[in-house]
Amino acid sequence: QVQLVESGGGLVQAGGSLRLSCTTSGSIFSINAMGWYRQAPGKQRELVAHITSEGNINIAASVKGRFTISRDNANNTVYLQMNSLKPEDTAVYYCNARVRKYWYSNEYDHWGQGTQVTVSS
Repeated sequence: QVQLVESGGGLVQAGGSLRLSCTTSGSIFSINAMGWYRQAPGKQRELVAHITSEGNINIAASVKGRFTISRDNANNTVYLQMNSLKPEDTAVYYCNARVRKYWYSNEYDHWGQGTQVTVSS
């Protein structure tokens, strides 16, 4: 089994900051990309940012310059530093990891349970 445990969500005023963390554990041979997605009420889930094991980063235009993604490979943890938060950033944020469980297996996506981020105006 593979588990993703997220932390760091909450309520913050516009202009404030939050830091999300997500640690992957369980049956893991390797982790390729790790990242964050979000889903606001009535909207589809969208990519916020992801980072590969080599450190290549893809970040959504809507958060570029405000959010930073980083990764601790030794601890299978990914972070999302969110600054200058806006009310439109309000959503449930989901951690994602593309995991290879054994050297001979394929990679599969795994998801965290989600953490609520609410930005008040």
